[in-house]
Amino acid sequence: MASIHFLGAAGTVTGSKFLLEYQGKRVLIDCGLFQGRKELRQRNWRALPVPPRSLDAIVLTHAHIDHTGGLPRVVRDGFHGPVYCTSGTRDLSALLLPDSAHLQEEEARYANKEGFSKHRPALPLYSVEDAERALKLFETFGYERTREILPGITLTFYRAGHILGSAVCVFHLERTNQRVVFTGDLGRYHAPILRDPQTVRSATTLVVESTYGDREHGETRPVDALCEAVRSAYERKGMVVIPAFSVGRTQELLYHLRNLEAEKRIPELDVFVDSPMACDATPIYLAHAEEHDLDMSAIVKRGESPLATKRTRFVTSPQESKQLNQREGPGIIISASGMATGGRILHHLKYRLPDPRNTVLFVGYQSEGSRGRRMLDGEKEIKIHGQMVRVEAEIRTVSGFSAHADWTETLRWMDGFESPPHQTLLVHGEPSALQALKGRVEARGWPAYIPEYLEKVELAR
Repeated sequence: MASIHFLGAAGTVTGSKFLLEYQGKRVLIDCGLFQGRKELRQRNWRALPVPPRSLDAIVLTHAHIDHTGGLPRVVRDGFHGPVYCTSGTRDLSALLLPDSAHLQEEEARYANKEGFSKHRPALPLYSVEDAERALKLFETFGYERTREILPGITLTFYRAGHILGSAVCVFHLERTNQRVVFTGDLGRYHAPILRDPQTVRSATTLVVESTYGDREHGETRPVDALCEAVRSAYERKGMVVIPAFSVGRTQELLYHLRNLEAEKRIPELDVFVDSPMACDATPIYLAHAEEHDLDMSAIVKRGESPLATKRTRFVTSPQESKQLNQREGPGIIISASGMATGGRILHHLKYRLPDPRNTVLFVGYQSEGSRGRRMLDGEKEIKIHGQMVRVEAEIRTVSGFSAHADWTETLRWMDGFESPPHQTLLVHGEPSALQALKGRVEARGWPAYIPEYLEKVELAR
């Protein structure tokens, strides 16, 4: 029997890891880190429930750390097989994985210096060297090109539209004629830069993300909300501080700000991209022309930059980043991390939150327990770097910029199936979102199930 062992992203949004077992072969789909609550993060330190050496291959849906960030440790612990993905995922992973490892090493060094770790010495989850070794295992091929990755198992990538390189993964198990589809993270229709998610026609088993299974993206035109937030802060001579993921969200914001400026809907402002990762990822987005939608391609053909306003500056050095806090508004600072869990954004928030002229604009999903979620929930003091910081700045959110499909868009994508899958397994969502999407899937007449963490599910035929 073929089965999937749910080693992550089951009952929660992060830590994507799904072990597909078939005729003695083991394929791990995604190898992500858990993020958010401490009890989830602690799972990152546990050994993989199966020996890494027993894995025959790993397949990545896309490059985000909650889908790839566990890979260096699995390689360190003995995995040496191929890692299959698209070329866009490989190029972004070459930025994200060493950066994740560097953060792990820095955190361990700081813990040893300050002596606050329970472990002596504190060790990183993995090293930059582990990340570099993992990257050497990557093998890429393009969308809609079927490849036999193991005897009797073929893999085809289809565009997911989530971030550059993101893919819906379709496995065909030849002897049993089972067709197992993993959505990874589904993107949105009519989003800028990337092409729409591609239709998949059939599956015996569908494993579908449920991040927004209980919500619709509220703004039908989120660009209007972005425009209004910028103009409002401009009138107060304040800064707009935008926590944004370096890969995907930052590039989308730059695209929209460039268009708003070109249409004269916002004034020309200094726009600072204060994230070394975003500075490196933006040229990669420009380089992968095969993934650009028609509007993006048209701007490039005119010889213009689609991912920069007239006064965009890419900030790389720590010294330049610190100098931003000496600047008065108006202006815009885009910095990571997107949930304000770490990174340079914390320095900007610590400096800008007490000033009511400023706006903090959240443009993506804020997971339970994150600083971003607490600010959106109305907390008036937030701890940053061990200090309590007053929240006097205006706090706004624009949910329509999410790179995840909401429940209506997920069902729209599912409409592409010529017949219902024999089973639909719901993952990558908080409990309320999973239950809501389960009800909507079952209302279509499709059998749906929510696997639990570490549960193994036999696949229908």
